[in-house]
Amino acid sequence: MRKFLLIFVCIFLLKPGYSHSLVEIDITRGNLDPLPISISPFFTDKITNAKIKKELDLDNLGLEISKVIENNLKKTGLFNTIDKESFLQKPDIAHLKPRFEDWALIKSQVLITGKVTSKIINDKDYIRIEFKLWDILGAKMVDGFSLTTVPTNWRRVGHKISDKVYERLTGESGYFDTRIIYVAEEGPKTQRIKKLAIMDQDGFNTKYLTLGNELVLTPRFNPTNQMVTYLSYFRNMPRVYLLNIETGKQEVVGDFPGMTFAPRFSPDGKKIIMSLAKDGNSEIWVRNLETNIQEKLTDHPSIDTSPSYSPDGKYITFNSDRSGYQQIYIMRSDGSNVKRISFGKGIYGTPVWSPRGDLIAFTKLHKGKFFIGVMRTDGTGERLLTENFYQEAPSWSPNGRIIIFYRETKTDKKGEGFSAKLWSIDLTGYNERLVKTETDASDPSWSSLLGN
Repeated sequence: MRKFLLIFVCIFLLKPGYSHSLVEIDITRGNLDPLPISISPFFTDKITNAKIKKELDLDNLGLEISKVIENNLKKTGLFNTIDKESFLQKPDIAHLKPRFEDWALIKSQVLITGKVTSKIINDKDYIRIEFKLWDILGAKMVDGFSLTTVPTNWRRVGHKISDKVYERLTGESGYFDTRIIYVAEEGPKTQRIKKLAIMDQDGFNTKYLTLGNELVLTPRFNPTNQMVTYLSYFRNMPRVYLLNIETGKQEVVGDFPGMTFAPRFSPDGKKIIMSLAKDGNSEIWVRNLETNIQEKLTDHPSIDTSPSYSPDGKYITFNSDRSGYQQIYIMRSDGSNVKRISFGKGIYGTPVWSPRGDLIAFTKLHKGKFFIGVMRTDGTGERLLTENFYQEAPSWSPNGRIIIFYRETKTDKKGEGFSAKLWSIDLTGYNERLVKTETDASDPSWSSLLGN
């Protein structure tokens, strides 16, 4: 598997006096006017190392890094990236010291510049990427850092720069240096081949983790590392697996009698919560991965399923039909104090607690349409963000700003035309986008930030 180690943590170029930016975005509102931002191509110092040149086209690497940053920021809907053809200053000069009046002339309020150089450390090839963030209106540099890493990690550096810019201008942490795991699907609807797949959040670097010999469902990331849990069918029996996506090592959590649904990690990554069905009834269970002790949390004649922890681990949300039809409930992590929180019209399912702890995302079926929505943890403030023929399985970005889900299309009378695709939408209900995947896709799960 690809290694993600960045060797040298960020070296910040900020001076104490540059701690405040005049340019900030209020993203609590919905339909914003995007902030005009210029992303200058990162210029490349002369590369003399023949081995690096053979591995990568470093002469164009700076331009490619700037494209990664531009695509990331443009996707948010918060930034209007200005056409590079209108730039009046060369990248190397702008990185040293911009002529702020030239950038103001093209109505840019923020400028990103950068530089790429090669290094040899212990006879191994590395690249050093430097970036600066400039406030055009304030005529000053407001942020920046440099990173040294292996040449093949250049896309990750672009994501890290995107995260820094996003955080600096919005006040919220970014979500670009992340990955998404999902079920890759191919073939006709009645004979789908399903594999586990993982990719960078922008759709690049796709890797397939299973061969498609067995049905796989509901992959979910461990919040603390690059481990995933998922459900698979071994000889037509459901099994819950753990998979280390860096090493490829896989282990069985356990064989469970009856059906098993929707395994998901606890916030500390030490437990897996899931629903187990016995004798036609589904209850919520939790299994300690260190002790292998399993505990039943609900005991009700109705169906309880789709559990999800709050980020502090103190509460669990789930859906149940104990009120007569499927609704959303919360309870303490020991199974006590069960409380219904959804009371709107329709059928509610797949509740997922936001990483920020303030909202629960859900799927809702009402009048033949499927909605993705959010509500506060006490059930108030319900908002439906998007509707379609069929869509479900919301998953949060690590900063709690974006929701990814999957959407299916209808088939025609011949059974043709079916597809399943990943989509994302902003928490405000704006900026709905198709997420690029190599195949059809379902059951997405968003990783936490990858770190160093």
